[in-house]
Amino acid sequence: MKLSAQVMFWLSLVFAALCLAYAYFGFSSIDATMGDDIQEASRGYAWFWTFLGVIGLVLAGVGRWMQREPPDEEG
Repeated sequence: MKLSAQVMFWLSLVFAALCLAYAYFGFSSIDATMGDDIQEASRGYAWFWTFLGVIGLVLAGVGRWMQREPPDEEG
């Protein structure tokens, strides 16, 4: 099970990095000479990829949390 949590962690980080890079590309490619409707659509598309990147980061956090060793209980 620990191997699965490690794989989930690394794949989630890769997924988050790709999504956030694509979101950055989307935000940086918005040009002031575009029409307002195209700018709004591009911004919404970039926010969608940002949302997916945040989900990837959350899943990476869950994967890291699953890798923790349980505390030793005495008693």
